Amino acid sequence: QEQFVASGGGLVQAGGSLRLSCSTSGSTFIINPMAWYRQAPGKQRELVASIDSIGRTNYADSVKGRFTISRVNAKNTLYLQMNSLKPEDTAVYYCNTLPSLPTFGQGTQVTVSS
Repeated sequence: QEQFVASGGGLVQAGGSLRLSCSTSGSTFIINPMAWYRQAPGKQRELVASIDSIGRTNYADSVKGRFTISRVNAKNTLYLQMNSLKPEDTAVYYCNTLPSLPTFGQGTQVTVSS
């Protein structure tokens, strides 16, 4: 069973940057489309960015041009480089496959102060 552990979150001022990482324990990472999701307080979880097995990417309009998703298949690791952060990016960030598996695992808190 796949397990996902996200890390790299923290508190940053608006305009700052963070790099999130996600490690997976499953053996199918290399063939799975992967994605970053986020959930802000009182809101539903939303898809932020995705990347397929050969590196093609898609982004939510709200993060396009600011966030970059990448993966290193040899390390079973997914990344999210977040630049020009805004207070509305504040959320718990999770990684999962696309479409997502039922269990999201450990997320990482990102807080952007104004």
